[in-house]
Amino acid sequence: MNWTDERVEKLKKLWSEGLSASQIAAQLGGVSRNAVIGKVHRLNLPGRAKAGGTPASARPKRPAQATPRPTNFTARPANAPRPVSRPVGNALAKDEIDTDFDAQAENLPVVISGKNVVVPMSRKLELTQLTERTCKWPIGDPLNDDFHFCGCESPDNSPYCTYHQRLAYQPSAERRRAR
Repeated sequence: MNWTDERVEKLKKLWSEGLSASQIAAQLGGVSRNAVIGKVHRLNLPGRAKAGGTPASARPKRPAQATPRPTNFTARPANAPRPVSRPVGNALAKDEIDTDFDAQAENLPVVISGKNVVVPMSRKLELTQLTERTCKWPIGDPLNDDFHFCGCESPDNSPYCTYHQRLAYQPSAERRRAR
């Protein structure tokens, strides 16, 4: 379909009357709503007039009502510190977060089911040194130079060694008791 001068004039007229792009497309025939929108943008036509409403410029503007200040109001000095409320959770500022991950790891609840559990010595592997058979438990802060992975031998089809499996995969009943 070509945009003839006649169709463009009809588009401009219908657009100024406030019809929607779908309605204009239906009246023109053989053209989609998106084609009408595209042509309107290429013609730089102003925003569509609101059908049945009063133009925004005809409405009287309401003045903003100023609320009077109480008589006992005292202004805060300009150089006084402002109280800041910080959101909780993952939106805290970086310097407000305690990044001592090693200390946090010591406080983790370890569920032991009556067996003697030996904490393995970490082999301190880097990411590039990990294989399918090594424990991928992260130790330390990833932003520090001493960050590493456990690296101990992991059983079949598991990303963690036996010790770290017990930390990662706790049965739900035992997690509830630890709370």
